[in-house]
Amino acid sequence: MLSGAVDERLSAGSVSMPAMMAIETAALVVPVTALEFLREECLLTGEGPILTVYRLQSQSKASTSLSVLLNYRIHGIRPKPQTGDRRTSDPDDEVVVFGGKAVRLLRLSAGGQRLETLGPLMELPDWALDVRWVSGEKGPLLGVALAHNAALLLDPVEGCVLALCSCQEGCLLYSALLLGGNWEDSVLVGGTVFNQLVLWRPGGAQPGGKAPVERRLPGHSGVIFSLCYRRETGWLASASDDRSVRVWGVGDLGGSGGGCGDPSPTCLRVLYGHQARVFSVKLSPGRVYSAGEDGACLLWDWGGGGRVARTLKGHRSGGVRALAVSEGGDGQGRWVATGGADGGIRLWRVGGEEEKGDAEGGQGDAEILVDLGFQGRGVPKVVGVVGDGHWIQGRVVVNTDHGEVYLYEGGRWGLLWEGGPEFQSYCVMEVLRVRGWGAAASREGLCALGSLSGGVQVFPLSQPGAGVLLRAGPGKVHSVLWVKGQAEGQGRGGYLLASGAEGLVHRWQVEVEMRDTGLALRVEPLRPLLLPPCAKRWLTAVVYLNRPQGALWVCGDRRGSLLLFEESEHHQEKKRGAGEEHEDEKRGREAHNGLVESHDEKGDVVVGEEDEEREASRAGLTLQPVSSLFGVHGKQGVTWVSEHQGLLYSAGRDGCVRVLRVGPEGLEVLRVQRACRGMEWLERVLLLEPQDSDEEQRAQEPEGSGKEARFVIVGFHSVHFVVWDPVRQERLLSVPCGGGHRSWSYCPHQDGLSMGQGALVFIKQGVVLASEPSGEAPSRAGSLDLRQGLHGRGVGCVCRLGVVGEAGEGRWEVLVTGGEDTSLTVLAVRPQTGAVRVLSVITDHISNVRTLTAVKRLDGRTDRGTDEQTESLSALLVSAGGRAQMQCYRLLIGGNGQLGLPSCQVIQVASHRLDDQWERMRNRHKTVKMDAETRYMSIAVVDDGTESVLLALACSDGAVRLFSVSELRGKFELLWESFHHERCVLSIAPCSLEDGHGNRRVFLFSAATDGRIAVWDMSTVANSDKPPTAALAPTSPCLTVPAHQSGVNTLAVWEEGLGAGHTDGARIALASGGDDGQLSVALIRVQYQGEGVGGSRVCLQVQSQWSVALAHAAPLTALRMLSPGLLVSTSPDQRVCLWRLATTGLSQQGAFVSHVADAAGLEVWIEAGVGSVSGCGDRGWVVVCGQGLQLLKVTDMEDGGNREDKTGRKSCVGGREECVKVSLHQRCLDDKTT
Repeated sequence: MLSGAVDERLSAGSVSMPAMMAIETAALVVPVTALEFLREECLLTGEGPILTVYRLQSQSKASTSLSVLLNYRIHGIRPKPQTGDRRTSDPDDEVVVFGGKAVRLLRLSAGGQRLETLGPLMELPDWALDVRWVSGEKGPLLGVALAHNAALLLDPVEGCVLALCSCQEGCLLYSALLLGGNWEDSVLVGGTVFNQLVLWRPGGAQPGGKAPVERRLPGHSGVIFSLCYRRETGWLASASDDRSVRVWGVGDLGGSGGGCGDPSPTCLRVLYGHQARVFSVKLSPGRVYSAGEDGACLLWDWGGGGRVARTLKGHRSGGVRALAVSEGGDGQGRWVATGGADGGIRLWRVGGEEEKGDAEGGQGDAEILVDLGFQGRGVPKVVGVVGDGHWIQGRVVVNTDHGEVYLYEGGRWGLLWEGGPEFQSYCVMEVLRVRGWGAAASREGLCALGSLSGGVQVFPLSQPGAGVLLRAGPGKVHSVLWVKGQAEGQGRGGYLLASGAEGLVHRWQVEVEMRDTGLALRVEPLRPLLLPPCAKRWLTAVVYLNRPQGALWVCGDRRGSLLLFEESEHHQEKKRGAGEEHEDEKRGREAHNGLVESHDEKGDVVVGEEDEEREASRAGLTLQPVSSLFGVHGKQGVTWVSEHQGLLYSAGRDGCVRVLRVGPEGLEVLRVQRACRGMEWLERVLLLEPQDSDEEQRAQEPEGSGKEARFVIVGFHSVHFVVWDPVRQERLLSVPCGGGHRSWSYCPHQDGLSMGQGALVFIKQGVVLASEPSGEAPSRAGSLDLRQGLHGRGVGCVCRLGVVGEAGEGRWEVLVTGGEDTSLTVLAVRPQTGAVRVLSVITDHISNVRTLTAVKRLDGRTDRGTDEQTESLSALLVSAGGRAQMQCYRLLIGGNGQLGLPSCQVIQVASHRLDDQWERMRNRHKTVKMDAETRYMSIAVVDDGTESVLLALACSDGAVRLFSVSELRGKFELLWESFHHERCVLSIAPCSLEDGHGNRRVFLFSAATDGRIAVWDMSTVANSDKPPTAALAPTSPCLTVPAHQSGVNTLAVWEEGLGAGHTDGARIALASGGDDGQLSVALIRVQYQGEGVGGSRVCLQVQSQWSVALAHAAPLTALRMLSPGLLVSTSPDQRVCLWRLATTGLSQQGAFVSHVADAAGLEVWIEAGVGSVSGCGDRGWVVVCGQGLQLLKVTDMEDGGNREDKTGRKSCVGGREECVKVSLHQRCLDDKTT
């Protein structure tokens, strides 16, 4: 869970406004820039100016948080070193936090549950790169390393500088490290812009002079981002922009001798392993830890020649910005924490013997392959594993081309069963784990083999002599599949399906029984299934659904189709009532009683020697599919079908996982999930269980709730077997097996938490190989999410869907964000606590998601004017972006049990790309694509009718396009396009009016890079009773408004109250923001001139126009109307400004400094039941997105003066928090100290 809760709402960002409004942060998700462990008890994290404490011994939950650095980001956390024995009961710890030009002292008490500030915030004249505790005569002092290669000694109580020293080489530093227990012996290590390290002593400067450089360490070819020193070994580690980590032997730095270590330091090792820049490095005994922009944390084995011993990956794109490693010492290893650019925090437990292993906790690229040393006749062809977890704990079953079955158990191979000639050269095999008896109860299984002549041999692994030979027709058995029964008491058996000739699938129910003579099989034939005519007519996947109205079978065939068979009891009950008995029932009863059974020459029981194909051809003796999705997984076949909580999950060799349900009309595809690029051969879908560290995740889902489960994808990527997490976009396991054209069996971990900890058994060139899993327990091998990450790259757009849950703590705001990582994220934000929960991640886009819009619907009706709190909501979401791609989804948001936790079901409605036709052209490489790669820049809803929704899009190729999307037809249709602007169209916005006769007038505003805004009259298209066509659309705009000198990035349009609804016309307010940083507002008068087609003819005229030339110090990227006449704007200058539109023009109501960098999008709304933000007591909400996400609360203040925040501390609205500016000219010591 993402927690952006801030216990203390600082008034530093709250700005006083003439309208007595205040803005404060309600939730924040930004890149994590600082991490530090406090012993083995707590983890301190810094995101933006907020310091958060996680208690590691209490399910690793955030215990408290506090905003401490005003508008600065936290870049370092330094706990005060403890000397001597300390009490373990209710200890107090002092912590110094720094970032930017700010330093602050804090106290952590009550076992990590309470944070409080000690003194004011100290602002320095230069950027602080490192802060260290040093000893002083009257108490501890702070040594600060500054960005311009200087250091100062700071009194944290008085907030004054005691000493200042600069280096003779006054260059800019990218990183610095201050070492030493006192100021006189301290050593500063700086990473310069000249790609080298310099070492000098701040306390060694002459009075009135500067300190010389005493050591210089060249070698890096890029700037140095991070430094770490370990005194026990005398090692200094540096991480650089050149993707390398260097370890230097420098000796004792900052010791009592006051020297700079060895006079001739050497580079001990250069470590290359990262794919991008390295941001952070840490040292521990025998280990080097590094993290970088590639999102990986590498554990380097110093004793193993500097190789990568383990890779920890758990963040989405954007890289790892912060790294912390605990000291360990409790006998259980050490903690490793990583903070990502996605705002997520991951925690691993490593150390001791686990660090010495070669396994990888996050990405298993270095999996050890073990040769099981197969011993037997012939060449292994098919392999299967019975058991959970490690293959050593289960049974490995192998079938050879000699028709023999071998069993690997206890490190030895043994002949299990020997088949006849019909099982030689060709044989298909499948094993099923069942509940057994005695010591081998967990490893008991059933083995089924299909032959070339229609024979199907079934036997238990513990007693092969109790086998049964079944007949699946006279022809070749294409496949055998086991299906576990869902009824009670079926744990010792299952259903067996064998695909024979001409699409006939024979079925049996097989159960293992314990008799006096040993194990025996009870076989009951079932009605066969008949597949539709097609090529490759056999089953490859099947799942059994036990429903009250009858059993359902969902099957996938080799042609890529999904089929639904219904096994109703009505037909059989009718025949029983007439005194008849089904032939299959009769034969099954006779087989069970021993009436129809014979023995072959090997003594195996042969059931049903008659021609079943002839009997099945009789009318009514086979089950026909009641629903089918032909070729839904392409032509290469379906590989997997499973069911969970009422939803179906299918995978195929088209690279897609489809989520389906059984609806009234049959099988319905809800959405499609693609794997990573290049991973086309998918084999399985593994469902993940929730982590039990999160109390909310442990809430039990009701049976058949229809909530989509969290899953990972198993398949092949080139020559590697891969387990892929589509949500985190990371590879959990990778085994070099040679590709998918081989027999294999994957053994996931039995608890379902760490899918990357499973093992693979496969056959390669006649050798049975197995991957060696890590052997670690899941709680130690896997990672723990302290906070889930959002988009690792920039968030370009945000859209609000509505609110679910009860008022107060149970209220959740549902948002959707789209980012540069090509994904959509559905979020639930609890404003009261700042908690943020990721409900779903959609990865259907192939390029950047630039714009979003949503139509909220309840029970199929449009409901855009109300915002009442409900237990569930439904919305139609449309996203658009690069490669001219649009996606439409139906989102169903609902509560979850008594906790009221929201859940999300995503249903894919339609998809569209402008160049789909060109992409489908043959020999398109011989043609020239005339249009450049079009991007959708902005989207707006023109009309949200019940049958279809009209959408207007601004396109980079200079066009304004009008689409309709129908949920019933499931597709987009291009209705109209105009190239009036002849240049990139950046923004678009609609406005709807009513004339004096009650006719609706719809206007569309489009803005381009030339600074002009065009107004289009779309009334005829929107009001037409017939399906909209291009003939109804306008050919040219009815008005053009010059507003900016350059591109217009954003528009906000609303109807002014004066004159609205009268016969003499209305007024439209048009606000715009551009690349020139200007905010412009134009009042457009709409005059109705008699009756025309579809209503009155209109005349538009600009009545007045105002502008603020420098509304922001950077391009204005987003503008929204919070209430009529009240605008909210934002820009990459990280300011959120409120503007009031009056009769005299625009006036700024205040500005709030946001903690989100590169602000790109806004979303605003008024809280339900509160009203508009125009009078006392009203409240509104603003969401800013960019490099993160921030939720702001806008409130009206009645007193206009001092106010009390939630912590009871009195603060002034609009005033800054008490702050001390540290001046270098006001020192408490004389020059002799310097």
